[in-house]
Amino acid sequence: MTRRTTGATPLSALEAVAIDSETTGLDTASARILQLAGIAVSRGRVVPDEAFDTFVAPGEVIPPASTAIHGLTDAMVRGAPPFAEAWGRLKTFAAGRILVGHSIGFDLAVLENEASRAGFEWRKPRSLCVRLLGAIANPRLPDTSLEALAGWLGVGIGGRHSAIGDARAAADIFVALQPHLAERGIRTLAEAERACLDLTSHLENAHRAGWAEPVSRPDLPATGQFDPYAYRHRVRELMSTPAAVITASATAQDAVKLMTERRISSVFVSDAAAGNGLVSDYGIVTERDVMRLLAGHGERALAMKVGEFASRPLASIAGGAFVYRAISRMDRLGIRHLAVRDESERLAGVISSRDLLRLRAGAAIHLDDAINAARGAEEMAQAWATLPAVANALISEGLDARLIAGVVSEELRVATRRAAELAEEGMRASGAGGPPCRYAVMVLGSGGRGESLLAADQDNAIVFEHGAPDGPEDRWFADLGRRIADILDVTGIAYCRGGIMARNAEWRGSSAHWRARIDAWVRRSRPEDLLNVDIFFDQRPVHGELSLGTQLFAHAFAAGSAEPAFAKLLGETLSSLATPFNLIGGLRAEEGRLDLKNYGLFPIVTAARTLSIRHGIRRRSTRGRLEGLIEKGIGGADELENLIDAHAFLLSLLLAQQSRDLELGVPVSNRVEIAALSRARQSELKSALRAAQNVPDLVQAAMFA
Repeated sequence: MTRRTTGATPLSALEAVAIDSETTGLDTASARILQLAGIAVSRGRVVPDEAFDTFVAPGEVIPPASTAIHGLTDAMVRGAPPFAEAWGRLKTFAAGRILVGHSIGFDLAVLENEASRAGFEWRKPRSLCVRLLGAIANPRLPDTSLEALAGWLGVGIGGRHSAIGDARAAADIFVALQPHLAERGIRTLAEAERACLDLTSHLENAHRAGWAEPVSRPDLPATGQFDPYAYRHRVRELMSTPAAVITASATAQDAVKLMTERRISSVFVSDAAAGNGLVSDYGIVTERDVMRLLAGHGERALAMKVGEFASRPLASIAGGAFVYRAISRMDRLGIRHLAVRDESERLAGVISSRDLLRLRAGAAIHLDDAINAARGAEEMAQAWATLPAVANALISEGLDARLIAGVVSEELRVATRRAAELAEEGMRASGAGGPPCRYAVMVLGSGGRGESLLAADQDNAIVFEHGAPDGPEDRWFADLGRRIADILDVTGIAYCRGGIMARNAEWRGSSAHWRARIDAWVRRSRPEDLLNVDIFFDQRPVHGELSLGTQLFAHAFAAGSAEPAFAKLLGETLSSLATPFNLIGGLRAEEGRLDLKNYGLFPIVTAARTLSIRHGIRRRSTRGRLEGLIEKGIGGADELENLIDAHAFLLSLLLAQQSRDLELGVPVSNRVEIAALSRARQSELKSALRAAQNVPDLVQAAMFA
């Protein structure tokens, strides 16, 4: 399925068509198209079998000078379709895809004039010019002709000055340019567009020659009709519980009787008939299964054992997942029921299409289960790139920023889990074999807390059942960690600049080694020795034997809570907070922007985490931790409520800014544009930052409360 392209879509994940045309001349106002061709580019690869090539009847004699260049004669185009027909076929071929070409501004100008002659409306397609991209990727090239770019990149050119030959060359060059562009920080469609538009001298020369603007100007997509319900609620809120369970030896008639008595449409099947086992131990029988059985076997079907026809393996979803994921997973798998599992992977309930019927009849859901079903990093990248537009739409609907951050976090955790699955498949395919022991992949930091922003990078770790540092088990998981990191980076979740990734030795280890590491942390005596340690206390297992991660989380909190000095050291990182205010109380912006993570989110998140460790509040989210303090009567309730509100407000500003920046190709950061905020929003921002500035005093007072 071709996914909707947004400005945030990585170049390596684009669905594109490289095009070229041959014409009667070089004057775009009078040139007529003689040949039109295109070749598909999908997720960083040219698809030679997916191509379009046609001659076009120009309606006039071809000048000999033009024939001398491309070899096309009047006889060759005699009987060819007119432009209107040829362009209609190319539009169908390229539908939903970006157009790419070398000096594509010329082709677009000729196409527009041909459209005007044919009497139909022209809408400029979204496009990229490999000539401009080449100038960006290598400013030292003496020229950016097709031959020069091909020579630099080692790309072969065949059939020069034929539309299909030049289209193929443009496609190969576009793919070969991508790693060079990435080295210059240009990874997404909008970033490429913005960089091309900065080449003003090139654009001015093309404009004087009568060419069209070769790239589109990045803009925010229209949000359209949108249903926030599916992003506001979790599966566990809608599921039926407890789940109905029947033994494998029971008959179809027994299943029908149970479903009728309870007015349900499915029952789970297990050998023990218990409802709290691992999800993997169950099958499922639905009313439709029984109806199909009756249609095929008649009355005899009622005596059949349910274990003989129960569906396995069981499709399931986490109870903490947002409802939109359940809707999409049912659609993708073509089923009507999902088992719901708890954090220990045990059966917690069931959710059915009937539960979701009112949502299916509502407005668009937009996000789906694509990351979970992705066959590779490029498919994951396409799905990940839709997040900014979804976030922008949810913001416009007034959804609580913490819920939007929760949606982003869930996608991040799903991406990490899928990356681990793909990495493990890659290990097997390379001959490294399967895991040497049970293990769990954990997401740390904001992803674990459920507070990820759109500029998320990787924070992950691995715990495995047994094995010494640099032993055979550790080396296997080091390779797995490297593969996970590489897949996530292609997806658009960048390598962690601080190195907090399972590919690095300090972020993986056996259960025993992790416990020893945690115990060493809590015994340290200097705050500088605890760099990055705190985000481990946000960790959430996402793949593998999840209990290994949950047990480690419990151990970390128990150890930290038992050592008051440890929490005190974590709190000392707040002692030297910089102020966002100048001498007259205004905001101290740099280049018109202010770093809200540094001045606002960091102190609030750190304070909540530090005090939750100190007082044994085993929650992950910042809001949950602050509410836990209020429940225990620790700290001033009003002050803590102010921090809860400030945290939500800062998240909303950052999500809105990052969503806009990603779609517009602006480098994404944790800084917001102050001038873009209304006076009322600026006033609210100052209040939120003042609340954050009071955090050190709050922590000191509440540390030993």
